Amino acid sequence: MAEFLIKMADERGHVLQQVESGISEEEIRNRFAQQGFLVYSVKSRRGMLPLSGGRKKRLKADQFVVFNQQFLTLIKAGLPILKSLNILSKRQKNAHFKAMLDNIQDRVKSGELLSEAFEAQGGVSKIYTTTLLAGERSGNLEEVLGRYIAFQRITVSFRKKLLSSLWYPALLIAALAVMLTFLMTYVVPQFADLYTTLNAKLPAITLFMLSIGRGIQHYYYIIIAVLAGLVFVITVWVRSEKGGQTLDAVRYKLPILGEIWMKYQIAMFSRTLSTLLTGGLPLVPSLETASQSINSFKIGTNVDYAAKRVREGRSLSSSLEETRFFPDLAIEMVEVGESTGALPAMLNSVAEFYEEDVQNSLSAAMQLIEPAILIFMGITVALVLLSLYLPIFSLGAQVQ
Repeated sequence: MAEFLIKMADERGHVLQQVESGISEEEIRNRFAQQGFLVYSVKSRRGMLPLSGGRKKRLKADQFVVFNQQFLTLIKAGLPILKSLNILSKRQKNAHFKAMLDNIQDRVKSGELLSEAFEAQGGVSKIYTTTLLAGERSGNLEEVLGRYIAFQRITVSFRKKLLSSLWYPALLIAALAVMLTFLMTYVVPQFADLYTTLNAKLPAITLFMLSIGRGIQHYYYIIIAVLAGLVFVITVWVRSEKGGQTLDAVRYKLPILGEIWMKYQIAMFSRTLSTLLTGGLPLVPSLETASQSINSFKIGTNVDYAAKRVREGRSLSSSLEETRFFPDLAIEMVEVGESTGALPAMLNSVAEFYEEDVQNSLSAAMQLIEPAILIFMGITVALVLLSLYLPIFSLGAQVQ
């Protein structure tokens, strides 16, 4: 089936735009018209660039955790699902999320499962919709939602800690960029005018630096246009399937940071799989859902391979070992979990171990990277200033 971008309005007059799978434009139009929607347009997504117009918006993790906490509280209080969704929709200030909740209500009213209604919106993680489905099938939606909320809180907290440790190096790089821009666009041209009036013989390094400064000063608009074009091309390429796979492969090959990225992905996979298994989902569907939820093509492909081997009757530990990607320690812990019948708990232990390892490794890496950036900044500024003042020192020696 193909994907189509549909623009429509519901019975309340809310205009919605979302991506749906279907056989043809006519089939999509008829399907939503029968549900009571006023369909404005249905366009095929084939050939569209994956930008905001045709891209499903993802909800902020913090916002989605708060919504689910409120949703769980209302359900525990005895309110029906539709009533709970209606209350939360009225209180929602985010227009996109409010429209999504309204559409979910309409779908649930028409007989769809809550998990199917969320999955149809796009921008919602596969693990969430699968968790909801497991809760609906087992009749224990409250417990499943509670586990998902705990999982999301740990994940969001872990990501925030990682991002906060990267702020200082990012500020140093930004300061270096601003400093070099000021030197090359203002200071260097001033020295160029001075040396032109003196008609002095300049060293090669000074001529080179002055030519760069003049070039930036006179052709800055071309440089900005080229940089903007490069950013656009790289962004589109990274969003493509081939570009995303290439970027993912490069991440694993980076010195020091590549190993940290690998451990981070294994921690996320272990916690995701543990959450799905604890929710009552069988092992193979849990692996398949985890492979689709991971934001790394390489580990997703390996997990998908392991799922096929488990379906054939192999153990999870031996299937993961065959991929030659997962560390021996993780495989040994999974094997112990399988032997003792406590696989979800052991997967949580794997996640906790690698999360702590990632934080320690990243802190150690930052202790090396930060001084390296400072040294690079000092050397760069010193070279620029030396190239500019070298003729002045020569002129002063000649005068003496």
